[in-house]
Amino acid sequence: MNAEQLRLQQPTWKRWGSYVSDRQWGTVREDYSANGDAWNFTTHDMARSKAWRWGEEGIAGISDDKQLLCFALALWNKRDAIVKERLFGLNNQQGNHGEDVKEIYYYLDATPTHSYMKMLYKYPQQEFPYERLIQENARRNRHEPEFELMDTGIFDEDKYFDVFTEYAKADTDDILIKITIHNRSKEAASLHVLPTVWFRNTWCWGRHDYKPRLYKSDVRTITVTHEKLAVSALYFEGDGRMLFCENETNNRRLYNHDDKQQYPKDGIVDHLIHEKKSVNPAMTGTKAAIDYELVIPAGGSHTIRLRLCDKHGIDAFEHFDTIFEQRVAEADIFYADLQKIIKNEDEKLIHRQAIAGMLWNKQFYSYKVQQWLDGDPAMPPPPAQRWQGRNNDWKQLNNEHIISVPDKWEFPWYAAWDLGFHCVTIGLVDPDFAKQQLQMLTEEWYMHPSGMLPAYEWSLGDANPPIHAGAVFRIFRMDAKAKGVKDYAWLESIFHKLLINFTWWVNRKDEEGNNIFEGGFLGLDNIGVFDRSAPLPEGVVAEQADATSWMAMYALNMLHISLELATYNKAYTGMATKFFEHFLYIAGAMASMGKNSTGLWDEEDEFFYDQMRLKNDQIIKLKVKSMVGLIPLFAVEVITKETLDNNPLFAERMDWFLRHRPDLALLVSRWYEEGKENKHLLGLLGGHRVKRLLSHMLDETTFLSDYGIRSLSKEYAKHPYSIQINGTHMSVPYVPGDSDCDMYGGNSNWRGPVWMPMNFLIIESLRKYHFYYSDDFKIEYPTASGNFITLQQVGTEIACRLLNIFKRNKNGKRAVFGSNEKMQNDPHFRDYILFHEYFHGDNGRGLGASHQTGWTGLIANMIIMKNQ
Repeated sequence: MNAEQLRLQQPTWKRWGSYVSDRQWGTVREDYSANGDAWNFTTHDMARSKAWRWGEEGIAGISDDKQLLCFALALWNKRDAIVKERLFGLNNQQGNHGEDVKEIYYYLDATPTHSYMKMLYKYPQQEFPYERLIQENARRNRHEPEFELMDTGIFDEDKYFDVFTEYAKADTDDILIKITIHNRSKEAASLHVLPTVWFRNTWCWGRHDYKPRLYKSDVRTITVTHEKLAVSALYFEGDGRMLFCENETNNRRLYNHDDKQQYPKDGIVDHLIHEKKSVNPAMTGTKAAIDYELVIPAGGSHTIRLRLCDKHGIDAFEHFDTIFEQRVAEADIFYADLQKIIKNEDEKLIHRQAIAGMLWNKQFYSYKVQQWLDGDPAMPPPPAQRWQGRNNDWKQLNNEHIISVPDKWEFPWYAAWDLGFHCVTIGLVDPDFAKQQLQMLTEEWYMHPSGMLPAYEWSLGDANPPIHAGAVFRIFRMDAKAKGVKDYAWLESIFHKLLINFTWWVNRKDEEGNNIFEGGFLGLDNIGVFDRSAPLPEGVVAEQADATSWMAMYALNMLHISLELATYNKAYTGMATKFFEHFLYIAGAMASMGKNSTGLWDEEDEFFYDQMRLKNDQIIKLKVKSMVGLIPLFAVEVITKETLDNNPLFAERMDWFLRHRPDLALLVSRWYEEGKENKHLLGLLGGHRVKRLLSHMLDETTFLSDYGIRSLSKEYAKHPYSIQINGTHMSVPYVPGDSDCDMYGGNSNWRGPVWMPMNFLIIESLRKYHFYYSDDFKIEYPTASGNFITLQQVGTEIACRLLNIFKRNKNGKRAVFGSNEKMQNDPHFRDYILFHEYFHGDNGRGLGASHQTGWTGLIANMIIMKNQ
C-alpha cells in the first residue's frame, strides 16, 4: 500500500477536510420566512453581516467534521466596496437561467483523506463588476446566453491575481497552509490577503451556552480554545496584523436593531475598508483574520505560510517545506497507482482533476427540520405559516454529516439521486466513504417513516429515480475488489432499508396497481410536455416509461443483491424470488398492459413513450423521442449458470413461476434463449428491440452527438413536437443549450444537452447486453454508416465522445470551453478543467452549474473504462 492508502485505514485522517460550503446564503436551511422565499430571505449582500445558523461558507475553506472551527481565504484589491470573503453569484430570480456563480475558480488536486489539497481562485485587480453582472443578466432573456465574469472583459489585460491555496496535513489535527499569489499583470499591484479563522456560531440560539474563544497569545500566534477540539493554535509567518471580531450578526446593519454588539461578523471588513473601530482591541473574539498588505511586482509572486495545529511551543515552520513536498509526492504516487492503465497525459490530467473536484465537493451539512420549524429559544418565533409550508411533513429529518454534494455553490445540499452517482466515482479512491454515504440516506434520521428517501432540501418529498440499489451493488463489488473481502454486514443492513423504500414505490407510485409507475418529476426537469410534478385532472393518470423502467431496474438490482446475500445466508433466497417476480410483472406491463394491450412500447415508431390514461381508459401517447424512451435500456441484468448452481432453491422457484407464467417467460425474460456459457438475460428488451431502440440512439441526426447521447432527439430542431391536450397547445423543441423555459427554476435543461450520468448508465447497460450476446451481436454505428461493431465497442465509442468534451482536439481546443479564446489558449487557463452540470448537445460547451464535478465526475470512471 502507498502512504495515502494506509491513511485511508485510519478514519481520524478525515477529521479535517474541505467541508466548508461555497454558499450558505439563499439556502432553505437559513430561510425563516413565512412564504418560503429562501432566495430573498438571505442574500449575498446580507452574508457578510449575518451569523449563519446551520453552516458556514468561504473560499477554499476547511473545517473539522463537526464544523466547530473553520479556516478560509479572504481578499481585498483596494478597489472593491467589500472584502472578497465568499464567492459571488446571482440568485434564482436574478440569473436569466437560474442561480449562477459568477467567479472563476478551480479545484485542482485532493487526496481522499485531504492530506493534500489545492485550489485556485482568480481575483481581478480592477473593481469586481458586481452591479454589471446583476444588471446585464437581468436585461437578458432565457433565449440569450448567460453573462459571465469573463464576458465583462475584466481578464482581458491579465490584470488579475492567481491565488493558489494548498493544504498539507502533518498529522490528523495538524494542517500546513500555503497561499501563493501570482500577479499576472504587467504592472505591480496591491492586495490584502486575509487568511481567516472562525468558530461556527453555536451559542446565540439558546440551545448551547458554551462560547469558544480565539485570542492573540504571541506575536504570530492565535490561540484556539474549544472544549471539543484538539486544534489549539494558528501560527503564521510575516508581518500580518491580527484582527478580531465576533461571528455574530450585525443587527444594526441588517435589521436596524441595536443589540450593543461592537464587533460583529463584518467588523473586520468595516475596519479594513471604512476604518471603523469595529475590531476588538483586546485581540480576542470568535472570528479572526491575519491581514497581509502586499505589493506584488509585475509577473511576481508571494507566498504566505500558516499552520493550524494541536501543538504549542514548537517551531511551526522548521520542517514545513519538507512535509509539504512529502504530501505532494505521496499524492502523485497515489494517482500514479490509480492511473497505471491510462497512457494519455491529457486524460491523466482530466482524471485527476475530476476526482479532486469530487473530494473538494464534500460539505458539512446540518438541517434538523423539527428545530428549523420550531425556531430557536433565543430567537423570535418563526411565522406560523411555515408549519404548512416546505418540508413540514419531514419532521423526523435530522441531518448533520459530511456529505458529498453536487456543487458547493449552486447545489450546496445533497441530492439523493446525484449522490448515488457520486459514490460510483468516489468508490474509485475511497470505497469506505462511498459506503457510508449510501447507508446514510437509509438511516431513520434521513429516510421518511413511509420509506421514502429524502430528495433535497428544496423539496424533500420529490421523487428521484431509485438508483441507490444499483449504486450499492457497484460499491459492494468495488470495495470487495479493493480489500479482497466482501462486506456482507454492510450489504445486508442497507438491503433491509432498500426493501422498505422499494415497497414505498410500489404502494405510492403505482396508482392503478398495474405495475406501471408514475414517479412525476424524477429529476429530469423540463424533459416532458408539461410539468410532470403538477397535479393532473381528476381521473387522469400519467404512466411513465422512465418511472416504470427505473422500477424494473430497481427490481433487478435488488434481485442481484438478494442472490449475493443468499450465498452467505440462504434466507435471502425468498427475497430473490420476490424481486424476480416483481421484475417480470413490471416488464410484462410495459410490453402489453390494459384491455387494449397498448403498452409503453410503440410498435410503429419502435420507441418507448410516456402516456396519459383518461377516465374512460382512453390513452394519449406523448410521442416525444427523449431520454425517457432510452431509460428502458437500463433495466438489464445477466444471470449466469454459476449463479443458479450456487442458488438451487432460487432456480427451482424461478422455474416454477416461469412454467406457470409462460407468457412472461417468453415475452420478457428470454429465459429459454441462453447466451454463450449458459447465461440468461433479464431485460426489458430482447435482441430485436435492442437493435431498433439503438438505431434511434446511435443516429447522428437524432440522439448521437460528437459529445455523447443527447437528452432529446435533434429532429425537433426544425419540427418541435406538439400536441393539443384539453384545448391547450403544448410543444417540445430541441434546445441543445440552456433552458428556454422556467420549469423547475429554468436552471437546467433536458431538451437536447448531453448529461453525463445518463450516458454512464447507457454505457453500463450496453456492456451488460454484450456480456449476454457476446461478440456475435453487432450493431450499426453510427446508424446508416454501414459500420458494424459489438455493443461493448459501442459503449467505448460513446465514452470517447464524452471524453471529447474535455480533451484537447487536434487544434488544441477543449469543447467544454466553447468559443472562449482565453480559456482555450492562455497557459494560465487552458489546463484547468471545469466539470459542468451538462453540455451543449451540438458543440459540447459546458452549461449549468460550472463546478458540478458531482455526477460529471463520472468522466473519471469512463476514462478507466476506455483504457481497459
